[in-house]
Amino acid sequence: MLTLEWESEGLQTVGIVVIIFASLKLLHLLGLIDFSEDTVEDEMEMATVRHRPEALELLEAQSKFTKKELQILYRGFKNECPSGVVNEETFKEIYSQFFPQGDSTNYAHFLFNAFDTDHNGSVSFEDFVMGLSILLRGTVQEKLNWAFNLYDINKDGYITKEEMLDIMKAIYDMMGKCTYPVLKDDAPRQHVETFFQKMDKNKDGVVTIDEFIESCQK
Repeated sequence: MLTLEWESEGLQTVGIVVIIFASLKLLHLLGLIDFSEDTVEDEMEMATVRHRPEALELLEAQSKFTKKELQILYRGFKNECPSGVVNEETFKEIYSQFFPQGDSTNYAHFLFNAFDTDHNGSVSFEDFVMGLSILLRGTVQEKLNWAFNLYDINKDGYITKEEMLDIMKAIYDMMGKCTYPVLKDDAPRQHVETFFQKMDKNKDGVVTIDEFIESCQK
């Protein structure tokens, strides 16, 4: 349940919090955070899916997960996604289950695009691992870079008021009527204005990655 603090100047962190919270929910649904001691399948089983992940050794070097963790992550991923990839509709189905009181369609769309780093319309095991590695174990700088990429919808290197408003509306649509007190219809736009007052240092109407990171770190 949201508190009155959502009306304060700290609301701009809501997006980042929801990213991490929702990603953990996604892990839970896919069965990827139950790091049991069961014997994992041999790596050769990866060849049975249509999309074969890169060697675990390479993913281990690129991510912040151990080889054992990657094996277990892959087992859960393969069980839920036999094709080896997740499409946008799957993302939307997952978020609709965890936020039934609202409409999570738009937020799932934006989040999917953030995970789909090569923009090919699907999220592979490698894409998923690298995104989770940042969200769960990355540095503050890495997490903020990832969050900036989420807000930068058209990937031009800047966050506009329109892009931030789209994300804010998507977050509130997803949360539905569970907020207390109930937020006013113009709350997303008001929060965007507050966001830009604090982050748009040179008042040029856009927020750069440097402005975003500097303001968030403060």
